[in-house]
Amino acid sequence: MLKSQAKYHLGQVVRHRKHPFRGVVFDVDPKFANTEEWYSAIPEEARPRRDQPFYHLLAENDQSYYVAYVSEQNLLPDDTGEPVDHPDLGDLFGDFQGGRYDLQFQMN
Repeated sequence: MLKSQAKYHLGQVVRHRKHPFRGVVFDVDPKFANTEEWYSAIPEEARPRRDQPFYHLLAENDQSYYVAYVSEQNLLPDDTGEPVDHPDLGDLFGDFQGGRYDLQFQMN
């Protein structure tokens, strides 16, 4: 049985280790759960391990807003203390406090 504990939490602001974007965690998969096509599109030398948590992020860079799917090994905590400006944040989260967003909906 696979046991995995996510390092990052819902509402936490993180940044990518290699690429210039930050985002807010809105979902976590305990291991890779995207398509084979998506995985194969990553250059082989840069492919992350499948057996680690993968995070769904409301992401932003200097040019756009989007949803990103990122392995735990490629994330770092964001230490800027700045909020993320993604337009969909209000659908899932409340106020930005202490470097994270409060959940605005009930989990089942």
